[in-house]
Amino acid sequence: MLRAKGDRVQTKPGLKLRGTTCATEVVVVRPATGEVDIACCGEPMTDAETGIADAAPSPDGVLLGKRYADEESGVEVLCTKPGPGPLTIDGRELAVKGPKPLPASD
Repeated sequence: MLRAKGDRVQTKPGLKLRGTTCATEVVVVRPATGEVDIACCGEPMTDAETGIADAAPSPDGVLLGKRYADEESGVEVLCTKPGPGPLTIDGRELAVKGPKPLPASD
């Protein structure tokens, strides 16, 4: 199911998305509060089942195993296949989510 540019999607946990111009793949961990336009490399992402030729991953792009989040929409995704990126939600670039600090032990 390819989406046209500007199409908005309702995210849900477990939704697998793939870049249409690169090999980047992500899984939604925390859904957005409403419909969003999620893109990679400046193009809308599509479902992961769509057959698209793989491209070489970039060391400074979207990194395997990293979580990316957007505070405004509440969305959080996990990278399952690296790519050149960047990942964006409604035109805002997603930031790598850092680890949660552990409580102090005395």
